[in-house]
Amino acid sequence: MTTTAVGLNIYDLTGSTFMVSLVAWFALLPMVVAGLYGGAIADRFDRRAVALVASLVGWGSTVTLATMAWGGLTTVWVFYVVTTVNAVASTIASATRQAITPRLLPTELLPKAAALSGISMGFMVTAGPAVAGLLVAHVGYAWTYTVDVLLFFAGFLGLWTLPDIRPDGDRAPVGGFRSVREGLSHLRASPNVRMSFVVDIIAMTFGQPIVLFPAIGAVLIGGGAVTVGVLTASYAVGGILSSLVSGRLTDLRRQGIAIRNAIVVYGLGILGLGLVLAVVTLGGHEVVSRDFADVNGPALVGAALSLAVAGGADNVSAIFRTTILQAAVPDHLRGRTQGVFTVVVTGGPRLGQMFAGTLATLTATWVPPVVGGVLVVVLVIVAVARVRSFHDYDALHPQP
Repeated sequence: MTTTAVGLNIYDLTGSTFMVSLVAWFALLPMVVAGLYGGAIADRFDRRAVALVASLVGWGSTVTLATMAWGGLTTVWVFYVVTTVNAVASTIASATRQAITPRLLPTELLPKAAALSGISMGFMVTAGPAVAGLLVAHVGYAWTYTVDVLLFFAGFLGLWTLPDIRPDGDRAPVGGFRSVREGLSHLRASPNVRMSFVVDIIAMTFGQPIVLFPAIGAVLIGGGAVTVGVLTASYAVGGILSSLVSGRLTDLRRQGIAIRNAIVVYGLGILGLGLVLAVVTLGGHEVVSRDFADVNGPALVGAALSLAVAGGADNVSAIFRTTILQAAVPDHLRGRTQGVFTVVVTGGPRLGQMFAGTLATLTATWVPPVVGGVLVVVLVIVAVARVRSFHDYDALHPQP
């Protein structure tokens, strides 16, 4: 909810897609630092406690946004500061939670756990943006942020019920840089884990069009905030559906090939979105209206279906990338490796927002998903072909 609302809020204040994309620019470097050092913290201390503290900071940033909205504060740079704090806290909390999962389940159940996580994530990013779009359109930003402040307590409850989870084996060194360096050294010697990061960076850098949604809803297919909610939710619905039918899928042994194929389909889905937008733009069918009654219905359906395909494929890729990371990395290094993974999965989309927002500003809204979709397909096929161990990765014999 907050992610969607902040994008809409900044677009309302500035009318600029580029200004929306600056949320990603300002948060990127702090997120990288948080992922590296947050993972080291998770390998040193009780992971339950680390996740709780990080979540508390994230909750505080949402409280700040609600306070700003109720007080009528519209200074754009403050939004950048608060969302950066939120991104840092989320990075540390996410890395720590992912490092907890393999301590609760046997290895053979990790793909199924990842699929269940895909369902919960899908519902989160389906209901959140959809509700955010409706609330922003009908009751404003202050109530939207406030609702999310209250819903945040569910996260605290889930973490509170866990047992203490301290790292097995040698704990991370006390010195922060030494600890990070040890984790990065392990990553350099782990080609399969490293390649799982590389292909995701490719997909997210060139195939992440969410920063374009406010402009699509305002001046391309119409519908305003509700259209933004529909498009964001469509991506998540694809993820939910792919998890719901993933029972047999999670038993696949050739997980490297599964990741490659899933990301290729993802690229084709993003390309499909770009082609829909190109037809609207080049055909002169733009709808400059934020009233959902005026929306270009066929274009909205085409865009939503393309995003559903992309979301489903991205979730399949995430299931196997998460499984490789959790199964192949020893526990005492898992927090640091998960920290890098979290930087990739949260920083990658921000690179994508930079790419899409900047390219759209220089050209047209439809250009980033068309160019990006093609690049994703080509680059991922080439990258996987060059690393044979990833291409041949066997889930029964996990190797980092």
